[in-house]
Amino acid sequence: MDAATAGSVMTNQEREAALDKLFAMLPERQAEMTEKQRLPAEIVALLRKAGIYRMLVAKQFGGDQASPADFLRLIERIASHDPSTGWVASFGFSAIYLSALPVASLEKMYANGPDVIFAGGIFPPQPTEAVDGGIKVNGRWSWGSGSTGADYIGVGIKAPDGGETGGLPLIAVMPAEKARIEDNWDVNGLKATGSHDMVVEDVVVPREWTFIRGGKSSLSEPLYRYPSMALAAQVLAIVAIGAARGAMDALIAKASGRKSITGAPTFAQRAHVQSGLAKAEAKWNAARAWFYDVTESSYRTLCEGGELDQQARVALRLAASHAAHTGAEVCLDIYRMMGTDGIFTDSPVGRFLQDALIVPQHAFLSEGTYESAGRCMLGLDAAPGFP
Repeated sequence: MDAATAGSVMTNQEREAALDKLFAMLPERQAEMTEKQRLPAEIVALLRKAGIYRMLVAKQFGGDQASPADFLRLIERIASHDPSTGWVASFGFSAIYLSALPVASLEKMYANGPDVIFAGGIFPPQPTEAVDGGIKVNGRWSWGSGSTGADYIGVGIKAPDGGETGGLPLIAVMPAEKARIEDNWDVNGLKATGSHDMVVEDVVVPREWTFIRGGKSSLSEPLYRYPSMALAAQVLAIVAIGAARGAMDALIAKASGRKSITGAPTFAQRAHVQSGLAKAEAKWNAARAWFYDVTESSYRTLCEGGELDQQARVALRLAASHAAHTGAEVCLDIYRMMGTDGIFTDSPVGRFLQDALIVPQHAFLSEGTYESAGRCMLGLDAAPGFP
């Protein structure tokens, strides 16, 4: 981490310059990313240089302390170029999770600057042992998105003394070199997220480096009172919205091109493409508008000194699930319009579809979240961590 990264305030010009390099590099490295099932170090470095990982870090640690909506819009923009990269970048939101650590631990974490990359896995929480110096951690965790480029790793554990966490996981945080990454990510979509297994063997984690995921923040600013579980769902959901934008743009770029080999008109001249694209755009804009509306109104309430009631929290989760599902649906709509042009491995629309279909499969955004939202709306109890 250079001195400029560690100590200076990032300007929009600096961020845009890094993003321009990122967006130029992504097509060149796409095949490599897919084959190796992870982001190259150069891509991760550009994400760091673009300030992704400092955006939600508190100003007292040198971060930007940006609004949730500003962060989400940037993730959406990245995902419109490559959803896997957007997915990995989305874990810059972990600064919100991590703010539940004691302030003294945060000061150590950000001692060399705010551009700290965190990754981790939670389930199943592994049993631990109390030892001198803290908690001994052993186990294997899956779904470690971005773990190959992380500075710190967090893993789900059970408190050795059976401490109560309100049904939420306890996370142990350690330097990334303490964990071994086992390359076993082999999937149909979001291939380059590097969501490999993480293995930890006899690592002693001081208690002050553990926190309850979704627990109360140690910081008092409005950003750190924003519901962390809702934001965890939102940063993933917006990847599908970005993917849908990328798919629509790819179709538009293709539309005036060559005619079909059968002699059919160009895409732009086909009535079903004209109406289908218009419907997809309307569907996308409707889901996106509600998503950002509830995000901004909720954050505004917090900034004005208010608190979010259950109805507001449910709206955040429901809008996130709706956005994830709608983004995937729009990608499928565009794919169908493409005909055989969409089936080839070099088709951007096919790649956007594969990636977008993974997003609503995530537990934070699956069909079960609709059930949980409905239960809350009907005055019934929902699962721990919802809303």
